[in-house]
Amino acid sequence: MGNRFPAQDRFADGAQFIDGRLRPGTSGRTHAVVDPATGDELLTYELAGAADVDAAVAAALAAFPGWAGATPGERSDALHRFAAVLAERAAEFAAAESLQCGKPIKLSTEFDVPGTVDNAAFFAGAARHLEGASAGEYSGDHTSYVRREPIGVVGSIAPWNYPLQMAAWKILPAVAAGNTIVLKPSELTPFTSLMFAQAAQEAGIPDGVINIVNGAGADAGERLVGHPDVVMTSFTGSTAVGKRVAEIATATVKRLHLELGGKAPFLVFDDADLEAAVQGAVAGALINTGQDCTAATRAYVQRPLYDAFVSAVAALMETVRLGDPFAPSTDMGPLISYAHRDRVAGIVDRARGYARVVTGGAAPDGAGLADGAYYRPTLVVDAAQDSEIVQSEIFGPVLVVLPFDSDDEGIRLANDTPYGLAASVWSRDVYRTGRATREIKAGCVWVNDHIPIISEMPHGGYKASGYGKDMSAYSFEEYTQVKHVMYDNTAVARKDWHRTIFGDRL
Repeated sequence: MGNRFPAQDRFADGAQFIDGRLRPGTSGRTHAVVDPATGDELLTYELAGAADVDAAVAAALAAFPGWAGATPGERSDALHRFAAVLAERAAEFAAAESLQCGKPIKLSTEFDVPGTVDNAAFFAGAARHLEGASAGEYSGDHTSYVRREPIGVVGSIAPWNYPLQMAAWKILPAVAAGNTIVLKPSELTPFTSLMFAQAAQEAGIPDGVINIVNGAGADAGERLVGHPDVVMTSFTGSTAVGKRVAEIATATVKRLHLELGGKAPFLVFDDADLEAAVQGAVAGALINTGQDCTAATRAYVQRPLYDAFVSAVAALMETVRLGDPFAPSTDMGPLISYAHRDRVAGIVDRARGYARVVTGGAAPDGAGLADGAYYRPTLVVDAAQDSEIVQSEIFGPVLVVLPFDSDDEGIRLANDTPYGLAASVWSRDVYRTGRATREIKAGCVWVNDHIPIISEMPHGGYKASGYGKDMSAYSFEEYTQVKHVMYDNTAVARKDWHRTIFGDRL
C-alpha cells in the first residue's frame, strides 16, 4: 500500500484556496494528513487561521455582486461545465478520496464520485428554476409576486467522512442560487475539497465564488461562523459541535442549517423478507466502515425472526473482506484515525459488561492490516434500550440488534433516541410500512432498503439530528431570501385605508 495520489506535489503551494489560487495558511501551526490504512504521512500543510478566513470571506464578498447578477442560465451553464470537469477527473477524485479517508476504491468509484457528478448536474438544471409564487391580485387593488434572491456570503463547515460529497452538498445549492461561499472541510481530509474548487475554476466559475479554508474548528471554524460578513452557516457534524455552532451564529443572527448526528433504526417486522433484511442490515451498517450518520446502527427485529436474523447477520459479517483500500476486492477499509478506532473500540468494550458481542469487537490481526486503523465488523446483542451502545452515535462498523414483540413496541423503540435523521422499515405489508413511515420521526424513512440517496430528494433530520435540508430543490430554502413585491394597481392617491390614519378628512 502506498501513496496513490501525489498530494505533496499537488498542494505544494498550500492547502488554502482563496480567490482562485492555492496559498499556505497563516495560523503558525501545521497539520499532517495521515493515510489511515498505513499510518503514512501524505501531506503536511499550514493550517488556516483567522486572517485566512478573513481573506476568504473578503474574496467571496467581492465576488458576490457579479455572481448574484449573472442570469440563471449563465450560472446553469457554468455548473454544467463543472459537472463535465468532475466526470472527466473521476478516477483522480476517487483515488484522492480513498487515500485520505481509507475508504475502499470501489466505494469511492461507484458511490462518492458519481454521486457528486450527479449532484452537480442536478443543480445545474435547478439553477434555472428558482421561482416564487405566480403573480396575483390577492388584495384586489395590488399585484403581488415573490422573488427568490441570493442571501450573500455563506460560511459552511463539512465533516471528514464524505469530504467530496459534503463539499458538493454545501457548495452546489449555494452557488446555484447565486451566493458565494467559504467552505471549511475537516483538516483531516483536505484533498478533494480543494480539487473540487479547482475544478469549478477550470469550468469558468469566477474566482472568489468558491473558497476553501483548511483549519481547526476552534480557530478557522469559529471565526468563519462568527464572521460579520457571513450571512448563513451550514454545518454537518456531531450534535455537540452543532450546539456550539448555533451559539456562535446566534450572536450575529445568522441563518443556520444543521445536519447533525444520527442513530438510525432498522425495523424488521415478522413478515419481512429475511434474506433481504439481513443483506440490507450488513450493507447499511458497514458502508464507509460505519462512518455514516444514516448508517443502520440499531436493528429492532420482531421476535419470530430475531434468532435467525442474528445468526445470518453474524455469518455475513464474517465474510466481509478488510484490506488495502485500493484493492478491488476490499469490502471495508479502516476508520479515519487511530484515535477514532480507539473510541469505537472503547464503546464496544464497555458494552461487554452488559451485552454480548456475537462477532467482531476487535482490531484485525491479519497481514497488512496491523498498521492501519482497522476494526472488524461487529454485532452486539442483549443490550438494554437505555444503554450507551443503543443510545449513542458510535460512527463505526457496529450493529446492535434488539427484539420486539408488538408493532407498537417496535415503532416506540425506533423513536426512542434523541436523534431523527434516517430509518428503515422492512415488511411485505403496505399498511404496516405505511404506519411506520408516518410515525417514525426521521427525515428519511426507507422501505425495504437502507442508505440510497438521490439528488432530487432532500436530506436532513428531526430532533437532535438538526434542521434544514441538503440536496434537492428544498435546499434552496436555506440559500435564498424570499421577498414579497407588491404593486398598487389603482393609481389613486387617497386610499380607503388612509381613513384609519387621517380620520374623516378623506
